[in-house]
Order: sequence, then structure tokens, then C-alpha cells
Amino acid sequence: MRNPDEDHKLVEKSIAGNRDSFRDLFMKNVDRVYALCLRISADIHLAEDLTQEVFIKAWEKLDTFKFECKFSTWLHSIAVNLFLMHARSDKRYSEKLGGYKSDVNPEEKKPTEDLKIDLQKAIDKLPEQAKAVLILHDIEGYKHNEISEMMSIQTGTSKAHLHRARRILREELSK
Repeated sequence: MRNPDEDHKLVEKSIAGNRDSFRDLFMKNVDRVYALCLRISADIHLAEDLTQEVFIKAWEKLDTFKFECKFSTWLHSIAVNLFLMHARSDKRYSEKLGGYKSDVNPEEKKPTEDLKIDLQKAIDKLPEQAKAVLILHDIEGYKHNEISEMMSIQTGTSKAHLHRARRILREELSK
């Protein structure tokens, strides 16, 4: 398990200009950030792009890091916000094209089990914020107060998104 004090020391060194310290932060966190991006986007290529954007944004905004939370939590909030911005942008773009939306090549999405396919399809149908809250809460294990900070929403809104996501999943999986 990671020691937050160790990460905070690396952040302080990185803010002071030590690139090796930021590289260490990157190496310690890149796999979890990528896993989160992959779960919320369900797209390998987008997850790779988002992961790269997360660390670029983190480097640019490192001096705004408040030492009140874990560095990994801060990175996750950046990842969620970048994903939500991408989803909104993608939605606007597809609306301009008259509803056409390019998707990942179906050949790239070949889960081996029917349940996994059904669950992923159901998760893909969730509204973006509900999907993000579901993944952060039920998969990543964050509490509602942490999610509310990450996503800049009220704790009650986080709970409502989770309730909605679970209800939609039940409905989709019972079909």
C-alpha cells in the first residue's frame, strides 16, 4: 500500500522542479489511472489518451494540489473530469452530425463471458455522471464525500447518481 506522506514528499519535490520525483509519481499511479479511465470509457484508445491527459494536466496544475487528500485521489478527480468533458464534447459533436456517433470497432470489444458483455452494455447505457459515480463508488471504493469532491457535486447528488445507475443496471440486466 502506498504511503500518502511519501507521495506528498514527491509532490513537494516535483513542485520544486524535480522531474524525477514526478516520474516516480507517474510510475506509482499510471496503472490505476489507466484502469479507471478504461472502466469509465470502455474504450482502450480513449483510456490511453485520457491517462496521458491526466498526467499532463497534473504536471501543469501540480502547484494547485492541496495536501488534504491523497495524490491518487486528486489524479482520479482529474481523470473523471476529463472523461466527463470528453463525453460532453463527443455528445455535442454527434448532435452536430445529426445523431451519428462513431463507436469503437465491435471487434475490439469481445469479452469472453455473456454476463460480462451484458454488464458492459448496461454500463455503457448509463448517463455519464451516473456511470462515473458507479465506477468510483462500487469498483474503486470511494465514499460519497470523496466522489462529491472529485466531481464537484453535492454528496446527495452522488448518492442519487449511484441509486439511478444501479436502478438502470437492474432494469437492463433483467431484460
